[in-house]
Amino acid sequence: MNNIVITGMPGVGKTTLAKKLHMIFKEFNPAGFFTSEILENGEKVGLEVENLSGDRRVLAHINLKSKCSVGKFKVDIKGFEDFLLSIMQKEKKTGLYIIDEICKIECESKKFSKLIIELLNSDKPVIATIPEKGTPMINEIKKRDDVRVFELTAGNHDLILKELTMVIRDLLLE
Repeated sequence: MNNIVITGMPGVGKTTLAKKLHMIFKEFNPAGFFTSEILENGEKVGLEVENLSGDRRVLAHINLKSKCSVGKFKVDIKGFEDFLLSIMQKEKKTGLYIIDEICKIECESKKFSKLIIELLNSDKPVIATIPEKGTPMINEIKKRDDVRVFELTAGNHDLILKELTMVIRDLLLE
């Protein structure tokens, strides 16, 4: 089981945990991205993705021009797929993948969905965050034999961080 999925309610700290794990395992040259909300006047108006080097791109926004939408957000599929390509080009040097997150908006991209399955099937560890409830693909990932699911709650951050650090270190040093 070399894949780890971190799940939990929205706002519980999945991205924060993924960022901490990125810092802990920086020496293994991880590849992947983080997703964060774009807020205007305290209201969520979009999402942006940021690769592990700090390059950012708008993934979805209420004011984007796109045929693809999820809820009130228009999704920049082409831009997201170009962004993924740039991340995966450094793949040969990486020891693990950090994907924050696999959710409905990202899954609108067929290339992303295919890439996630390829990464989960690879011999390199994948650390991914996913919402508690989601698409059929998210449910399939949780059921895989090679995936360990960790549920994050408001009260177990430190415990999960310690546990994940040990589990991931064992995976990387196998």
